[in-house]
Amino acid sequence: MTLPADLPVRVYQHLVLTGSAVLGGVLLGLPLGILSHRVASLRGPVLWSAGILQTIPSLALLALLLIATNSMGFLPAWIALTLYALLPIVRNTVTGLDGVPAGTVEAARGVGMTNAQRLVRVELPLALPVIVAGIRTAAIISVGIATLAAYIAAGGLGVFIFRGISLRNYGLIFAGAIPAAALALVVDGAIWSGEWASRPVRTLQPAWDRILRPLALIPMILLLAPLAIEGGMRLSRSRPDVVIGSKEFSEQLLLGEILAQTIEENTDLRVRREFGLGGTMICHAALVNGEIDIYPEYTGTGYLNVLQIQSKGPLETEKVYKTVKEQYQKKFDVDWLGPFGFANTYALAVRQKDAQKYHWTCVSDLKGRAGKMTAGFPGEFMERADGYPGLSRTYGFSFGKAEDISPDLMYEVLQRGDVDVIAAFSTDGRLEAYHLRVLKDDRNYWPPYDAAPLVRRDTLQKYPQLETALGKLAGKIDAATMQRLNYQVAGEQRPIQDVAREFLRAEGIIPAED
Repeated sequence: MTLPADLPVRVYQHLVLTGSAVLGGVLLGLPLGILSHRVASLRGPVLWSAGILQTIPSLALLALLLIATNSMGFLPAWIALTLYALLPIVRNTVTGLDGVPAGTVEAARGVGMTNAQRLVRVELPLALPVIVAGIRTAAIISVGIATLAAYIAAGGLGVFIFRGISLRNYGLIFAGAIPAAALALVVDGAIWSGEWASRPVRTLQPAWDRILRPLALIPMILLLAPLAIEGGMRLSRSRPDVVIGSKEFSEQLLLGEILAQTIEENTDLRVRREFGLGGTMICHAALVNGEIDIYPEYTGTGYLNVLQIQSKGPLETEKVYKTVKEQYQKKFDVDWLGPFGFANTYALAVRQKDAQKYHWTCVSDLKGRAGKMTAGFPGEFMERADGYPGLSRTYGFSFGKAEDISPDLMYEVLQRGDVDVIAAFSTDGRLEAYHLRVLKDDRNYWPPYDAAPLVRRDTLQKYPQLETALGKLAGKIDAATMQRLNYQVAGEQRPIQDVAREFLRAEGIIPAED
């Protein structure tokens, strides 16, 4: 297995996110634990509140914070991880302080120590092993949950896991999962060694103990060093000229890379990639908020899901494009550039053998057996305006069971027989590879989904060369080409960068290799 070139960067990002969140948890949780120990009436509410936070599913909390902070990336991820770290830290602080012998506390009071002196010199040192055990638990939890932060562009090792799922590349999944597991062990060991080094020195301390204690602080220092480095870098770091985003499925990852390489090779602008964001509304919010400058979108998605325009009857391609272009400029100050040249339309797909057996050619043909069928749909499709609810109303039937399935896993799931029908993408190369039949949308339920780059208008005004560079992609990717490129990425598992580069060179959009 070839390790990704950016593995060190992702490990660094993961460590910074985890370390800063645990540090935030300590700074917030330790005082709350001390307060809960001292004020009995607060103990129940504080522990109950921290416990409630632990019950909120990780992705749900990330999504809520994404909306609440009106931001993506580090901030909502850091807040989520800090909140998850609270319970073990608060609970262990209370438990550790409760475990300090009452006689020891009374003796400290008897020699004239103040409350603060007793806490710092007696209670906290004696409770430290239990408190640190809570911090270690919080750190391990944070390392695991931090992999989900890639969903909202916070980086880390989760980038490889999400990308591996999208591309069905087990090597990428392991490249994220194994270092994350190793990092959890390293962090746990570093915190333990720091706690051991800080224990009170005994009178009859062996020579080896005096030598090892200072050395035991080194892992903790190394663990905290990235936080200091990152703090300094964030103060001095300049934003790249252009940030390109994409959704989480393979076609979007590929289109994002095509956009990035086109800009890099045809301009002198610095590009940062923020691929694999969790869906349409996350990408749209990031674009409108200025956290990304460009991402590929589909006209039908913009028309129905973002603008929420209600329509009756078939929609013409030119009308939909004209509408989204005008409305995005007016409402969001965003431009739709020239379409790539293909439409990636939703389509119901079934196994070829089932289509032949039951004589299915169009969606209406499913009505007789729909109640006995299991459907596998992407989560977004289950809720969006052009998704399952509208499909059921238009065609007058519902499936017996509908399961949420990742867009890049549903083809394999259908082939295995776990589901009977999926909401496929018309340009996906795996339709042919898995011997699937696309059913005709005989009631014209779906609008046209022409793919095109979305760009912030202030970005275009600042860098007018962008429009010229991206204009070279207009009309260059037809449906057959997109299907072939998709299959090279998702079916043959070729690196996205290589597939994008070969296509761009073949089209003369970037220079051929010397």
